[in-house]
Amino acid sequence: METGALIQLKDLGLGLVLGLSALGSAAGAGVAGMAAIGAWKKNFNQNKSASFLLVALVGAPLTQTIYGNIVMTKMIELANKGQYLWGVGCLAGLAIGLSAYFQGKCAACACDAMGETGKGFGNYLAVLGIVETVALFVMVFTLIVLGKLAGA
Repeated sequence: METGALIQLKDLGLGLVLGLSALGSAAGAGVAGMAAIGAWKKNFNQNKSASFLLVALVGAPLTQTIYGNIVMTKMIELANKGQYLWGVGCLAGLAIGLSAYFQGKCAACACDAMGETGKGFGNYLAVLGIVETVALFVMVFTLIVLGKLAGA
């Protein structure tokens, strides 16, 4: 069994990219979920129908966990070859996770607005898509860098 400190932590980058992405997704969905519940409560108190579309807004930040998993899967190949990539895992995971968190905050505002007016769902989705684009860029650019490192 290998016992060196570096060997013990060889999978740290893998854990970071997935873990930080998932933390952002959890925080974003949590924030949006709280806003959806508040919007539904207002609707119920006013005897108005509560839109189930808010669930789509709440779930939007969850895709960033998938992006983290995709990057982690590519990183496994390099980790098996002895490249540990802690920095790549940390920074990519942080960027993807922050995208998810802020997407959740935007979704929370969207839930509040939708609950109040019942209008604008398409506009809100467009904003969430723009915020998600940051995570997609990070995933794609990280995969490009990992591909170049694999060929090096």
